[in-house]
Amino acid sequence: MKHESMSKTLMAVTPMMIVCVVLSLGASGVAQARDMGRWDDGRCSNKTLSGDYGLIVEGTILGPGFLLRGVVMQHYDGKGNITQVDHVVVDGMSPPLEWTPGTGTYTVNPDCTGAEVLNTASMPNPIHIHFVVVNNGKQINQVVDDAASTAIATRVNE
Repeated sequence: MKHESMSKTLMAVTPMMIVCVVLSLGASGVAQARDMGRWDDGRCSNKTLSGDYGLIVEGTILGPGFLLRGVVMQHYDGKGNITQVDHVVVDGMSPPLEWTPGTGTYTVNPDCTGAEVLNTASMPNPIHIHFVVVNNGKQINQVVDDAASTAIATRVNE
């Protein structure tokens, strides 16, 4: 009799336990989406990048094969505009200005990929960059289209 009572109780409680597990897994998925640089609607946008980011740039300028190393401080306004200063050393030559200013625009796609175009006196032509936003907008992994160069940007202050 006791065994039968226990069996009926388990049959009554099991569906409720399944519902609780499914709901908790769904909540975990929402939390993980927010942690991956996504906003409440589950998508990235220009707002995902907002604030100051410090970058390290390394690579090669194609054609002449000059080595490129630099540091950059960029400010993303959350609306698609960038201001920056950079110190870029090309083939061992220091830049004419210690910190060269620049401006640009960016677009963040819903899947947290994006692109930007920068104009700076450090380079004669606009710089075209593609990137991936990671870690809830705390880091940006970049590649420069016109050179064999990459950059990693880290948000300066949380």
